[in-house]
Amino acid sequence: MNGCRLCGGACVGADLGPLLVPRLAWLWEQVAAAADRRGDPALASGILDIRAPTEPDPRAAAGGLLGGRGLRAGQSRRVDLSDLADRLRVRGPLLTPGAVAAHAMGRALATRARAEADRTDGERRLYEAFVETLSAKSPRVAGGLDREVVWAALRRNGWVARLLSAPDASSLLQRVNGVLAALPPDTACVDRRRLASDVTGDPHGLDGGTPLAGLTLAILAASGTIMPRQRPRSAWAEIGVECDDVTGGLVAVGMIPEGWNVPAGAAITLSPRVLSRCEWPRTGEGERWVFVTENPSVAAAAADLADDCDVRLLCTDGTPSRREIDAIARLAAAGWRVAVRADFDEAGLGHVAAVLAAVPAATPWRMAAGDYLSSVPADVAAGTRLDVDRLPEAPWDARLTETMRATGAAAYEEALLPLLMQDLRVGAPPAMDGAEAPAITAAPTP
Repeated sequence: MNGCRLCGGACVGADLGPLLVPRLAWLWEQVAAAADRRGDPALASGILDIRAPTEPDPRAAAGGLLGGRGLRAGQSRRVDLSDLADRLRVRGPLLTPGAVAAHAMGRALATRARAEADRTDGERRLYEAFVETLSAKSPRVAGGLDREVVWAALRRNGWVARLLSAPDASSLLQRVNGVLAALPPDTACVDRRRLASDVTGDPHGLDGGTPLAGLTLAILAASGTIMPRQRPRSAWAEIGVECDDVTGGLVAVGMIPEGWNVPAGAAITLSPRVLSRCEWPRTGEGERWVFVTENPSVAAAAADLADDCDVRLLCTDGTPSRREIDAIARLAAAGWRVAVRADFDEAGLGHVAAVLAAVPAATPWRMAAGDYLSSVPADVAAGTRLDVDRLPEAPWDARLTETMRATGAAAYEEALLPLLMQDLRVGAPPAMDGAEAPAITAAPTP
């Protein structure tokens, strides 16, 4: 065959001229549409229903190809495609209805169907490689990976398509397996660059933006090991992987380590290296509070407030690491009361629960069901949707998770900013009052 780009070589030795006259264009248009629809570029067998044009000359021109009695204007006729192919082979031994239609249209037929078939076959082979390769037993992945669940999530978030187009998908999956196997035990930490170097030989192999880092975090989120939709640094911290110990950490306003002196109202960053070693000042007499928040915008507002009053606030800037939680726990050991809050979303509930578990005497700060409903945007349907299946329970308020699931929208700390600043001025959080939360209202279906 000559490898014709239109018909794959079916036109070899054919006299196509008499078949490609304008009067037969209507017939080949219908044949081409059927070939595209069926995914069969040859269309050499089966049945095709055609509709005759209104003009007499085009109808008459097709008489010799279609056989039977002459067509009437607008008449439908069932055509046996194998009979049509036999008539076409008078003009060329390899011709098929689809081959002639491809030349008449000036394009290859059924390309979308072939591409879809190739994609389906490629995804099948990729899934087999995925199942075979991801076999690591990691102490961080409870019960191992449910590969079908993870694969479905990777398809939804676009990773399957990215892997299909990657030149080294199998190699990438093998490296992901190596990272999962090398994750530290539940109570330990490892430097991200050291982990990358051990697994890939490149200390930058897990840097932000690399396919290895992105796919590893996507798989961990899909398996339920980490919370979804986090900043990479926070996601790594959740599984004991520290990006480094000199950047990140806690933003502090008015709460500084023992022996430090900073100007009033200064917002400073206490790096992980500092947090692992620092001691907090003792509280002295009376009950004194340190507030813990998730969002830098709250810390910025607190710094502005600190010019006028005594503010003590720490900001985790996302998911708190084990080192940061331990540092917060040492506040309680130094006599401080701890009030903690975060966004009302999947990750935020997890943040608060982690701090409360490490600091049993701590209290949630405006984290009841009523506070959530006061924070939800007026247009609930337009807000950020919650993944209600992944929403953790809130042991401090039995109604909170129920209310969030029914409403279906995330809510953020900034919505309560005036009240939070009021609490900082007072120097103590309000009493928890989850029992008096407003009635639950389901969100409209988006």
